[in-house]
Amino acid sequence: MNEQIKQSYDLAVAQYATIGVDVNKALELLDKLPISLHCWQADDVTGFENPDGNLTGGIQTTGNYPGKARSINEVRADIDKAMELIPGNHRVNIHAFYGDFGGKFVDRNEIEPKHFQSWIDWAKEKNYKLDFNCTCFSHDKSADGLTLSHPNPEIRAFWVDHVIRSRKIAEEMGKQLGSKCMHNIWIPDGSKDVTVNRLQYRKNLKESLDKIFEYKTNDDYMLDCIESKLFGIGAESYTVGSHEFYMGYGVRNNIIVTLDGGHFHPTEIISDKISSLLLFLPEVMLHVTRGVRWDSDHVVTLNEEIVAIAQEIVRADAVDKVHIGLDYFDASINRIGAYVVGVRATQKALLQALLEPIVKLREFEGNGQNFERMALLEEAKSMPWGAIFNYYCASKGVIVGDAYIADIQKYEQDITSKR
Repeated sequence: MNEQIKQSYDLAVAQYATIGVDVNKALELLDKLPISLHCWQADDVTGFENPDGNLTGGIQTTGNYPGKARSINEVRADIDKAMELIPGNHRVNIHAFYGDFGGKFVDRNEIEPKHFQSWIDWAKEKNYKLDFNCTCFSHDKSADGLTLSHPNPEIRAFWVDHVIRSRKIAEEMGKQLGSKCMHNIWIPDGSKDVTVNRLQYRKNLKESLDKIFEYKTNDDYMLDCIESKLFGIGAESYTVGSHEFYMGYGVRNNIIVTLDGGHFHPTEIISDKISSLLLFLPEVMLHVTRGVRWDSDHVVTLNEEIVAIAQEIVRADAVDKVHIGLDYFDASINRIGAYVVGVRATQKALLQALLEPIVKLREFEGNGQNFERMALLEEAKSMPWGAIFNYYCASKGVIVGDAYIADIQKYEQDITSKR
C-alpha cells in the first residue's frame, strides 16, 4: 500500500478517536454493506428478449454515447470492469427480459430458471449475489400502459403468471447462490389524462397481487418487494401503484416496500420515510437514484439526499434491515463510469454516516443540548473521511482516487469504442 495513503489514514483514525469514533469498526460495517448494481445501465434498458423492441412504460433513456453493451457477454464484461473499480463485494440486479434465451423468443409468461442459469453460473464464478425484477413494460400486452390492473382479466392473468415465474426464478437464484435474492415488483400502470375509475384499477391490482402471493416462496432464498411511483411519461395524471397503495398493501401483508429516490414529488425525500416503514415492516428496499426535477434517473452523486439516506440507515440502527440497489440509466456518458461514480458515491455516503459520533450525538440530544448536537454534526462534516475511503479502496486492491478515470478511459479505448 502507498505509504502516503497509510499515513493519512493513521492521522484520520487518530482525529476520529478524539470524537469517540472507532474507524476500524466503521470499515468493518461498510464492508458488510453490499450494493446491487443494475444490469440495465450497461445497455440502456434494452434487454435480450427483443433487442429491437421499443422501450415503453414511462421509461426513457437519453443520449447515444458509444459503447453500449449489445449482448449478455458484453453486459457481464462491463459489470465485471465496474466491479474491479469498486471496493467490497456487491450484487447484480437483473430484469426478467435479460434472460439467456439462446436467440429464441420466449414470452414473459414462459420464462423459467433455466433461462437465467448462465447468470447464476457467472455470479458463482465471480462471487456476486443476484437480485431480480419482473419486467412489466416494453411488451405488446403493456402497450396501453396497463398490466396487473388491466380491465381485461386475460391480460391481468398473463402478467400474474409472469410475476409468479419471476418469483420462482428469484427463489432459484437465492437457493443456488446462498443469499436471499430480492425480487422487486414495479408496474407502469396509469393514465395520461384524468380517469374516473381510480378505485377499480386499484381493486384489480390488489386482486392480481393477492393471486401472485398465493404462491409461497422460501424466505431463506428470496424476498418480495413492491415499488411505488408518483407518475411516469404517459401516466402523468394517475398511477395505480401509488406510495399509499403499496404502503398499505405491504404493511397489511408483511411485504417489503421499495422506496425509489426518484418516485416521489421533487420536494419529497425518501430518507425521512425509512424509519417510519421500519416500525411496521421488518426490512426496507431502496432504489438509489438522483432525480433532477423529476424521476430522471441521473447517476447517483454524493449529494445531500444520498448522505441523508445513509445517515438515516445508520442512525436508525438499520444497517442489517435496509437493502440498497442502484436504479438509474444514463446513455449520455461512459456507462461503466456511471456505475463506478454511483456506487462509490453511495459507499462514501455510508462511510460518512458510519463515522458519525452517534453515541455523543444521542447523548447531547437526550440531554436537550441542541447547540452541542448541531456543533458536533457540523464538525463531523469536515472530518477526514476521504482519507478513510482511500485506505479502504487500497486495502481491497482497488484503484484509489480519481485514477480510475484513466482506467475506464483505457477500457473504452480498447473495448467499448470498438463495438
